[in-house]
Amino acid sequence: MADPAYDEGMAVRRAVLGDAHVDRAIANTTELTAPFQDLITRYAWGAVWGRDGLDRRTRSCVTLAVLAALRCDEELAMHVRAALRNGLTADEIGEVLLHTAIYAGVPAANSALAIAQRVLAEGER
Repeated sequence: MADPAYDEGMAVRRAVLGDAHVDRAIANTTELTAPFQDLITRYAWGAVWGRDGLDRRTRSCVTLAVLAALRCDEELAMHVRAALRNGLTADEIGEVLLHTAIYAGVPAANSALAIAQRVLAEGER
């Protein structure tokens, strides 16, 4: 049966993160993680990322800043790739993280910049 909320979320999730990432996440889904995968697909990707109020570039900037501030290193690497996919340049990513240093602290921004530099050097999206 078609589920428009889930389908919209999955379409946005794939557009932002890429098919390879989403396919890996789905393949690694277990009975324990299935409800979480459903939640993020419907709400994070559909209900929030799918809204018209901000474009995806802006959402990527906000996401990078928040993840850097919270020191969510694994998520940050994934969202550096997503930011590139959403049209941010390496310089713009650097500016977001530099700006974050003022409001979230130099150590958080320093870690985030190291992660971004590693991801950018990998050249993958």
